[in-house]
Amino acid sequence: MAVDDRSEAIVKTFAVKPKLKPTTNKSTPTPESKYWKSFKPKQTQTLVSSITSLAFSPIAPHDFAATHSATVTIFSSQTLEPKSTIAAFKDTATSACFRSDGQLIAAGSYSGLIQVFDVKKRSALRRLRGHSRPVHFVSYPRVDKLHLFSGGDDAVVKYWDVSSEISIHNLIGHKDYVRCGDGSPASDDMFVTGSYDHSVRVWDVRVSSDASMLNINHGAPVEDVIYLPSGGLIATAGGNNVKIWDVIGGGKLLHSMESHNKTVTSLTVGKIGKDSGSDVANQYRILSVSLDGYMKVFDYSKLKITSSIRFPSSLMSVAFSPDCSTRVIGTSNGILYAGKRKTEEKPVGSVKSEWGKYVGFGAIDEPEKRVLRPSYFRYFHRGQSEKPSKGDFLIMRPKKVKLSEHDKLLKKFHHKEALVSALSVKNPENVVAVMEELVSRKKLLKCVSNLGVDELGLLLGFLQRYSTMPRYAGVLIALAKKVVESRADDITGSEELKSHIRNLKRSVTEEIRIQQSLQEIQGMISPLLKIAGRR
Repeated sequence: MAVDDRSEAIVKTFAVKPKLKPTTNKSTPTPESKYWKSFKPKQTQTLVSSITSLAFSPIAPHDFAATHSATVTIFSSQTLEPKSTIAAFKDTATSACFRSDGQLIAAGSYSGLIQVFDVKKRSALRRLRGHSRPVHFVSYPRVDKLHLFSGGDDAVVKYWDVSSEISIHNLIGHKDYVRCGDGSPASDDMFVTGSYDHSVRVWDVRVSSDASMLNINHGAPVEDVIYLPSGGLIATAGGNNVKIWDVIGGGKLLHSMESHNKTVTSLTVGKIGKDSGSDVANQYRILSVSLDGYMKVFDYSKLKITSSIRFPSSLMSVAFSPDCSTRVIGTSNGILYAGKRKTEEKPVGSVKSEWGKYVGFGAIDEPEKRVLRPSYFRYFHRGQSEKPSKGDFLIMRPKKVKLSEHDKLLKKFHHKEALVSALSVKNPENVVAVMEELVSRKKLLKCVSNLGVDELGLLLGFLQRYSTMPRYAGVLIALAKKVVESRADDITGSEELKSHIRNLKRSVTEEIRIQQSLQEIQGMISPLLKIAGRR
């Protein structure tokens, strides 16, 4: 008995985690297991930091957006390569969401600002200010194009009128960070939010009061919440479990899935494609990812896990394309795993022409297209619209460098016009650079002598503002002396030019006084430093 007690104490002290059991039988794979294995995940892109959210466009070709660091990157769902980047954030970007027509995308940030961008032009159309803490989720309703809802660390859920940039409703009920939310597929006026206070709340903006219609306790900080396609069920993720709730039945718990070993970070709904077998066609599944590196596929109609895939990193976000062709997973170290589903290729000769049916002669085989190879003569006479193949060398034309106006004038040797153009822009670095170039060409004094009264006023105003700056003093002080000597007659004949000279004299006098004071201070400090160095 003593030995048994000792072994029992050891087990209690050092708990052993149970090994994960295989979810499918490898000897007899089911059509569904074949379907999920057809998404071959490959590392397509390594981004700057953790990928906080992923979202697919609801319209074809269903490009997807990934938020990471202070950037939203839009990827092509066909090539899985980045198409464009939106970098108009001052802090970490979060929760990108496409509008129902796919033309606009909204995203929040840790600064509390929500921005709405044009997908093609990548320009910010609206800026919604109202959150006092970081915003963690932004979502459009399923069909409504004029409103969106958001939540953040200030524990406030806001319902926005995007066109006027006004918060219509401030929904207060959560007592901790609001981290997730989703719009109802049944009504654009209803949505659900999840918080770190363990609660999930269902809101309806048609109700006059700001109180939630339903409050559910998940039992752990809620990381993600989604509506299931019927609109009557919701799935919540918090801790290491995923729970399914009946919203119509008053928030009744239907099932709790506890197959993950660490915190579940993201949920999405995936659909089984039509070509995966007649017994599982057009059925929905819940896809969950966790910090333990596993992605689980859950059949909520049969309440069982149908697939489990292991990744080498902690997973932060997951998304599934509406056309069931692409699955994307983001990790905590910035790696994006995107996979396209393999479709079964039809054997040679199985493609038949359709118009044979109408003629009545049966199906007729389509002639095979001749493949162009480098050994063929026609290979070198392709059109300019021909796409390069994998082994071709693509020669890019060098991009033209955009020159400023004063650079163009310097290239044409219009020296005075270049100096006046630089003075008009009022950029001191460019003006001094033009002056140094004219000095090297030995044309600066000639340009100064040819300046008109108005142009001379521009030059004197520039000398007054920047002559005492240490960066430009070496060039501008000497130039000021030459300008006063060579254009003394013009200066004495104009009151405006005299005022510039008086201001310049005042600035130089003040700078001399400051330099004398600094030298006196240096004279007092240097003996003290020598004495301190001897000790």
